[in-house]
Amino acid sequence: MAGPDVGERVAALLDELGRSADPQVRAQADELVRTLVEFYGEGLTRVVRLLRNAPPGADPVGVLVADELVADLLILHDLHPDDTLTRVERALDKVRPYLGSHAGDVEVAGLDPAAVDGPVLLLRLRGSCDGCPSSAQTVRWTIEEAVARLAPEIARIDVESAGDTADGGRPLLQILPRPPEDAPGRSAPDGSVPGRAHWHTVVPGCLPRREETLVTTEMDGAGLLLVRLPGGLYAYRDRCPACGARLGDAALAGDLLRCAGCGADYDVRHAGSGAGGHLDPLPLLQEDGSVRIALPDSQEAAS
Repeated sequence: MAGPDVGERVAALLDELGRSADPQVRAQADELVRTLVEFYGEGLTRVVRLLRNAPPGADPVGVLVADELVADLLILHDLHPDDTLTRVERALDKVRPYLGSHAGDVEVAGLDPAAVDGPVLLLRLRGSCDGCPSSAQTVRWTIEEAVARLAPEIARIDVESAGDTADGGRPLLQILPRPPEDAPGRSAPDGSVPGRAHWHTVVPGCLPRREETLVTTEMDGAGLLLVRLPGGLYAYRDRCPACGARLGDAALAGDLLRCAGCGADYDVRHAGSGAGGHLDPLPLLQEDGSVRIALPDSQEAAS
């Protein structure tokens, strides 16, 4: 079915719903149709604009897949030139610099494309975050966000530590579709209650501009500490776990951050591990020249 026949069929179905369903159901159906039309209309608009503005000699498919919305449409209709695993690896490459400071590294351990609820990806974490639940949680959110953006067809991600086995080991993390995994009140495998993570783009002027510098800023009322070290950018809640003081006046010496209030030292590269406890790390993704940070509901409320 194509062309005018599709429009006629949609109109007929909406008329049938109008006669047989209550007004609320009909209103929801109308909204669904409008949303789909807007979605595909925006996709077509971008396709035309991207191809029109592409430099001479550019691969048209490459130009299209570089746009996230158009790439999603290509995936939806099985037209994307890269298979699922290729896109998963690309997503993991984006988060490896961040994971290096919280969980060592991550690798693909398997993919079940024929699972009942959709493709299931098995990942293996190497290293550990020394038992810090907040670090494990930020790792989970970061992996979830990166994979969801480049391989949205993945229905679930199971993550195991390097010592676990797929048939008998205990998964370190389980990443499920949102919701219900991120629904408030649902416990994560480590016993924490994750809430929902909301991703925000950081204004460039709020970022540290030089290596071995730190800045503090606020986002949605939450105080953030951003530290730039050689080879990495790190985000934490702006609060010392030992004394509760803000960390804007902290001294930074190499990888160590010293609280001005109590003198506690924290290793910035390794989830803030120190004698005073762990700093609260925040999920961070750097891509396409921008920096995005996730603020979990529980941490927003805590601020």
